[in-house]
Amino acid sequence: MKFLLPALLLTITWGGSTYAQSNMSVSSAEVNQILLGTYTPANYRASAIITDPDLISTELLNRISTDSLKADLIAFAGFKNRNTFSDTVSTTRGIGAARRWVYSKFMQYSAANDNRLKPAYLWFDYAPSSSSCSGTNNRQADVIAVLPGSQINNPALIIIEGHMDSRNTSNCDVTGSAPGIGDNATGSALVMELARVLSKYTFRSTIVFSVNTGEEQGLLGAKALANYLDGKNVTIKAVNNNDVSGGVFCGHTSSQPSCPFYGNIDSTDIRIFSRGDVNSPHKQWARYIKLQYKEQLLNQVSVPMNINIMENEDRTGRGGDHQAFTNIGYTGVRLTQANENGDGSTDPSYLDRQHNVRDSLGLDKNNDGTVDSFYINPNYLARNALINGNSLAMVALGPDTVNFTPTGLTSNLVRVRFNPPNGVSYPAYRVAIRSDSNDWDSVFTVTGTTVDTLTVPYGTNATYYISAAAVDANNTESQFATEFKVQTKLVVLALPPDPSRPESSDPEYYGIKLLPNRPNPFDESTLITITSGTDIFYGRTMLQFATLDGRVLSRMQVPLKKGLNQIPFNHGFAAGGIYICSLIIDGLPIQSTKMIFRK
Repeated sequence: MKFLLPALLLTITWGGSTYAQSNMSVSSAEVNQILLGTYTPANYRASAIITDPDLISTELLNRISTDSLKADLIAFAGFKNRNTFSDTVSTTRGIGAARRWVYSKFMQYSAANDNRLKPAYLWFDYAPSSSSCSGTNNRQADVIAVLPGSQINNPALIIIEGHMDSRNTSNCDVTGSAPGIGDNATGSALVMELARVLSKYTFRSTIVFSVNTGEEQGLLGAKALANYLDGKNVTIKAVNNNDVSGGVFCGHTSSQPSCPFYGNIDSTDIRIFSRGDVNSPHKQWARYIKLQYKEQLLNQVSVPMNINIMENEDRTGRGGDHQAFTNIGYTGVRLTQANENGDGSTDPSYLDRQHNVRDSLGLDKNNDGTVDSFYINPNYLARNALINGNSLAMVALGPDTVNFTPTGLTSNLVRVRFNPPNGVSYPAYRVAIRSDSNDWDSVFTVTGTTVDTLTVPYGTNATYYISAAAVDANNTESQFATEFKVQTKLVVLALPPDPSRPESSDPEYYGIKLLPNRPNPFDESTLITITSGTDIFYGRTMLQFATLDGRVLSRMQVPLKKGLNQIPFNHGFAAGGIYICSLIIDGLPIQSTKMIFRK
């Protein structure tokens, strides 16, 4: 779903120069028509249609193969250097050989599934500036494979992407060894594995599998794809970007929010980074991914995964291909491993693997010519692939997003009226309720078009958020609609000035309140909420974080506005304990709350 978010748009630069792609084209006219939704669905129907969501989830669990993923990682390593501007002529080395191999694998998957998966190149021109690898090839290509959906009345794409380009310490090294296994053969292999597995099925919506180029030079390939589809007015339901997806080892360094300590192993957590505050469409999509895994797979898997919905769009100072889509209003997230081996530094003292020649497959301990000790964990990568694949399958299988209207009643009751698109009625709906945390607090299943007595888990004087999804006859739910804010009682009052009580000395008079952070206790990050009935303290407000003995750790400026102000606080994995969060206005402490960091 495309949402225009002008207040959040970013201008991203790499190496101090802006970038632009031009002359974009899809190599296959057939694939281009599928992307535009102008095709005959019957021509791409699977010989055996499966619509049972539980069966599909179980088959994904059983069919995603660690051996297949490992073989693809080995193949990516064999191209030696996949820098965006590396060799395009060789049949064995460089970015050209790598993209032709990816294309051939997509063709192989298609042949095994009635030729229904349609591969193509998305070609584009990129002329680097004099400061970024000048004199190299300017014609670039993403490799995409399109699985056509069964309906085109309201066509929309679901995209999964990962970048295949690699880099060394120097981003212009096009000849030296740059295996790029963790970053990002893992994400590319994950995309390819899901193309192999999901091409068995026919879904309502079209799925695009994209193995991109040019991420390391500034999201070149992802930006080309996003701009091409945007220029054709193509609707996109959601984008999953997978980047740095198979490692479990914490390096000497890692980008904030960081991993705990050097050598820590984490093979059961995955992080979803997404743009905006807690009620952005990107956070909604992250919650959907987590819900589908929890309800469809958690009771089936042998190694359960913890899905952590992060506050920020990416790690501090870092970025990824999902931003090419979110920057122009599409919904997208980044899924990445919990532990990161390095922060991509170019410092000579850098010891970690990311953005370095050391980002390789692993070690050949017995010197037989075969890697027998991998730096990444194929089983962990397979579990990440399952989370991705299940979310793609469910949203591609399910109905279109429903419109709804909530009305607050008494202290803990709410009435919800559903307005299905095109007048279509569904046998059931799901209603998600959330306070001020990243996760939904409760998800209800209801029937009918009006719910008269839906009980919410909050009493009087509460603010919460509510969203809804349609459920079809196969018990598959749509994406959840944009959230509504509901108040059981007005929390913030905008009062007129009182000459006898100067506003600078009595901010609380204007409905300013520092609420307890959520979650609390917390691990890496938490959300701080401040209510205000006025804008007059904008630019005069700060949050201060201190120890119990009064030692100030940090301060952050808060642009306090009228209404609900939500401020993410990333603590990382520093020392645990109890901290005091204080609201400071005009240099004076107004209110304080306790924050418990649980390391």
